[in-house]
Amino acid sequence: MPEQSNDYRVVVFGAGGVGKSSLVLRFVKGTFRDTYIPTIEDTYRQVISCDKSVCTLQITDTTGSHQFPAMQRLSISKGHAFVLVFSVTSRQSMEELRPIYQQLLQIKGSVDSIPVMLVGNKCDDTHREVAAPEGEALAKEWKCAFMETSAKMNYNVKELFQELLSLEKKRSMSLSIDGKRSGKQKRADRIRGKCSIM
Repeated sequence: MPEQSNDYRVVVFGAGGVGKSSLVLRFVKGTFRDTYIPTIEDTYRQVISCDKSVCTLQITDTTGSHQFPAMQRLSISKGHAFVLVFSVTSRQSMEELRPIYQQLLQIKGSVDSIPVMLVGNKCDDTHREVAAPEGEALAKEWKCAFMETSAKMNYNVKELFQELLSLEKKRSMSLSIDGKRSGKQKRADRIRGKCSIM
């Protein structure tokens, strides 16, 4: 159980320069920056309503370097859901996720009951080294979901977090896209006790 039941922690892992911060910033703030600024660790919070109470979606954007193994272990042990990001322009960035995934298995025991998304970012770039079927094959091997995104073009960014929350089996959560919902959807969500981003 989380320390605070109203916190839901999503941890974003991946090599340096794959666009982890860009994805998180695009989702939380709707912005995109072209410059690369290495991250050590940033945490972003987004308020979501969950079963008629308010909870916080806490997104931890981790470092792309391997200089902080203790921070990495702590992030995994405290995390409830995980986003493993590689760039479709770099096969190396996909390979660098393997030790992170192994560590995830070591600390969590298994990923069967944990939402994990494998994400191929920068799918707008024409200089591809990793084809979509390769990402899908790796996700199948790791028993997790797969999605391609582009933080730059704002492609599949909200959908990524929506899908991640829908993979959560212990709680029922979802995002409202742009805060607008149809009356039918609102009623259905009330019945199901879904969560939505405020």
